[in-house]
Amino acid sequence: MKILISDGIETAGEKILKDAGHETVNQKFTPEELLQRIPEFDCIMVRSATKVTKEVIDKGGKLKVIARGGVGLDNIDVPYAKEKGIKVLNTPGASSISVAELAIGHMFAVCRFLNLSNTEMRLGKWPKKDYSKGIELTGKTLGIMGIGNIGKEVAKRAIGLGMTVIAYDPYVKSTELNVKLVSKDELLANSDFISMHIPFIKTEGPAMTAAEFGKMKKGVILINCARGGVVSEKDLLAALNDGTVSAAGIDVFEAEPPTDAQNELINHPRVSVTPHIGASTEEAQLRVGVEIAEKVVESLK
Repeated sequence: MKILISDGIETAGEKILKDAGHETVNQKFTPEELLQRIPEFDCIMVRSATKVTKEVIDKGGKLKVIARGGVGLDNIDVPYAKEKGIKVLNTPGASSISVAELAIGHMFAVCRFLNLSNTEMRLGKWPKKDYSKGIELTGKTLGIMGIGNIGKEVAKRAIGLGMTVIAYDPYVKSTELNVKLVSKDELLANSDFISMHIPFIKTEGPAMTAAEFGKMKKGVILINCARGGVVSEKDLLAALNDGTVSAAGIDVFEAEPPTDAQNELINHPRVSVTPHIGASTEEAQLRVGVEIAEKVVESLK
């Protein structure tokens, strides 16, 4: 079978494909080039950059498998692919630890002013008094929105730090962890920290809007390492400015790369930002590459 690796893969993953007897083309095409070349391939492997649209699927008459190295499938027209009898694969658990660690990292960053201190000290300042009122994570309540693979890894680390963990997930009825499952409103009202670990569903819109911010405990800290759009950036900015949200850690944005319209949020003094790097660790990339390659080999048998 001929496989297009559109957004790159770890060497170990490509070796698995070749050892199974498949021909691989590891190359990034423009959207126009992709439409011209996709008819050659039995499988396309992507990350988040390449968009596998209805048009791409229609042009890919030989396609048997669409594989996404990572969790989200928002860059793939999954319903249409399945309608056409094409298998859609992903790796929902391979990057969970890396994303969870970044979420915890953002909590530390905003609680101890790491983002601001780093910048100001490099400018020759000594802002010791300005940042003398940090807070500890220990003893605080963390509310996790979505207790799936990543949410569980966040919970494990938070429990290890001495936090009380509650979670809301309409699809989960029980968990083996020391986590109390609560309603969404209970989570909003009782959490000192809220960490988002749910998919963005376009038809439903943001899960965190002004309505939800209005139900939160005053001074809550919000972390979003899930998907851009899960949190309304406009409403989050308003909540930061009126003190409802005391700080936020953000790895994902409504527009990526961000536009000028998002600068006020990104440059807010009580916001810690990273450029969508939740899964970007050497360990996660290796797990993703190997796992998706193994799934593709199995699916093409």
